[in-house]
Amino acid sequence: MASMRKLETGKDAVTTEEGTSSAQAIMPGVDPIASHRRDIKLGYLLHDVSRMRRTAFDQLMKPLGITRAQWWVIAYLSRHDGMAQTELADKLDVGKASLGSLLDRLEATAFIERRPDPSDRRVKRIFLAPPALQVLEQLAEMEATFNREILKELSEDDRRELIRMLSSIKSSLTHLDAPSALPSS
Repeated sequence: MASMRKLETGKDAVTTEEGTSSAQAIMPGVDPIASHRRDIKLGYLLHDVSRMRRTAFDQLMKPLGITRAQWWVIAYLSRHDGMAQTELADKLDVGKASLGSLLDRLEATAFIERRPDPSDRRVKRIFLAPPALQVLEQLAEMEATFNREILKELSEDDRRELIRMLSSIKSSLTHLDAPSALPSS
């Protein structure tokens, strides 16, 4: 039986009976160590771009006194006004306590209203208030300008391909939620 090769991560490479690694068997001519380094670089790049975009977007919204998280809620409610608070937490994939704090701040600035559900008094429904509706158009214009600026070097085809690739990565990550989807050590 062929011996196992060690990658720089210290994990054993999977080898075939012919002695080639699984990466080489799947993609002949691919150096598994170089491939591993490339994928680590890609992970850091995805993280850095996401972090930098969030930071820049927060700075853009700062003069309006709105955070990115608040804009996210306002934008979602503009398409689904009147959602139950628990349903909104699920849709935005945030904890109920975190969303509750965020909604408290939005309510204090009069951007949202919490109203009891007519059929279940335990349920709170979230509605956009007039001040949020007034600022919504301004926020949308600012976001469009921001996106044009940060994506200006990408063609329409580049943007579509980037969406396709990132959607594929997102789909793969979604499937990792199941404990059995992660490789065992």
